[in-house]
Amino acid sequence: MIRILLIRHGDTELTGRVLYGRMPGVHLSAEGHRQARALAQSVEARYRVDQLISSPLERAAETAHYLSDALRLPITTNQGVIELDYGTWLGKSFEDIRDSSHWQQYNRLRSLVGPPEGELMLQVQTRAWTAIREIMEPYLEAEEATVAVVSHGDVIRSLLVLLLGMPLDHIYRLEVAPASLTEVLFDGHYARVVRINQLPF
Repeated sequence: MIRILLIRHGDTELTGRVLYGRMPGVHLSAEGHRQARALAQSVEARYRVDQLISSPLERAAETAHYLSDALRLPITTNQGVIELDYGTWLGKSFEDIRDSSHWQQYNRLRSLVGPPEGELMLQVQTRAWTAIREIMEPYLEAEEATVAVVSHGDVIRSLLVLLLGMPLDHIYRLEVAPASLTEVLFDGHYARVVRINQLPF
């Protein structure tokens, strides 16, 4: 059995205000550091983790460092679980684009519409699932293994809708809060989602 812990990075000063996507230099806020510290303590108390993987973006890496210290594990960076590419929307506030017809269509039809010059949600889902499959590969013969993956809200949601058999257009029916944990078990035959959006605080 392979346990994958899908962890969203902690809060930033831009969370909920700006589409910061892959923008460099976006760090955890003071609240984000508090969340990540509490998360690391919770994971350390509940799981024996074999590997720790992170998106390369600063906010994810900073969240992963708390886990690294608590779990005494090195961090492996994986480009496959990076945030989606927001194209020309990168850096725009939600206020800036709220009335845009493209933005409204994007939120109705995530399966077909992507950000201008950006990444379709289907592409995000495909690369994230490819990354998870590669992450699990070394543990397929193990009796039990646990891997923690620090990523981003939409990446985790895209994986959840795939595993739950939901349409991509329903992606925002799932809540994935900052510093939340989602747990998925793979037993060689089925994937079982046993926890979604669990918060340690």
